[in-house]
Amino acid sequence: MAETNKKSEKKTKFKVGICKRIRNFLAMVAHLISIGFTGFIIYEAWPGSSLFSWHPTLMTLAFAFLMFEAVIFFSPESSLLPQANRKVKTSYHWITNTCALICAAVGFTVIFVNKAINDKPHLTSWHARIGLVTLIYCSVQAMGGVPILYHKYFAGRFKLGDLKLYHATSGLVLFSLIYATFVLALYSNWFTGKVSGIWWYVCLGCPAWLALVVMNQITSEYMPRALKKSSEHY
Repeated sequence: MAETNKKSEKKTKFKVGICKRIRNFLAMVAHLISIGFTGFIIYEAWPGSSLFSWHPTLMTLAFAFLMFEAVIFFSPESSLLPQANRKVKTSYHWITNTCALICAAVGFTVIFVNKAINDKPHLTSWHARIGLVTLIYCSVQAMGGVPILYHKYFAGRFKLGDLKLYHATSGLVLFSLIYATFVLALYSNWFTGKVSGIWWYVCLGCPAWLALVVMNQITSEYMPRALKKSSEHY
């Protein structure tokens, strides 16, 4: 009986080790994809060549690089700050996310002004509509982080653990919206006029990979807590 238990424990440890290696691989490759995809879009947009060029540049920089890295700071497998404590990672997280939100806001302003100058209607495509929803939700998500950052002022009303859980799970919704916005952008006239063939499909896979890594990190870290909390009510 004891020997059977040992074999079972070894098998379980082996499976856990394999899963950890896979997550580590996915996350490490995601850093390269984040940089590569952002660089590719910036190259295709060539910022400064036109007013519109700043829209894809700033939006990709905001969501595919800055916001992605802001979340991965907390990754136990591939954080760019592996030796930093939780407080330091939190500081980098909100600072980087603030920069991402500013870039996104400027990027949205650019496309709004560009359409106004060219006398074109606003929010006529699904990319534009979902993009606006994403930007609004991103702002709400940022505001949701304020009670966590300054929890001492909200200690009597909310538990810190609950706030972190809600903030993280809400992030799942945000990255789903970000992924949808990127996919719709790939079907835009501007992008299809510049990129086609195999490279179009590579670009389609890049935001999918980033979203997968973020969602895996959030679910593996916070979902067990949510399930445990839910079971305590019964």
